[in-house]
Amino acid sequence: MVTAIILINVERPKLKDVVKEILAIEGISEVHTVAGEYDLAAIARVKDNSKLSEIVVNKMPHHIPGIVHTKTLIALQSNAKIDLEAAFGLNKS
Repeated sequence: MVTAIILINVERPKLKDVVKEILAIEGISEVHTVAGEYDLAAIARVKDNSKLSEIVVNKMPHHIPGIVHTKTLIALQSNAKIDLEAAFGLNKS
């Protein structure tokens, strides 16, 4: 499983619509409104890098009006109190 944190700058009047659109993308598990340099932090949990690429290269910037800029951080290792693979239905293969 690949986990990524996608930091997003949004046109302010479109914030609520952008959040709804991002949550509708398969592989996005959550979206947080954050303070600081970025407006949103989306968490992606996908099977592989090609699925992540589809989200950050094609779906977010081209299909969601209001997104100004994104920055993607790919987790090298994830630690959790639960089995994330099982929780998100992703196989380790």
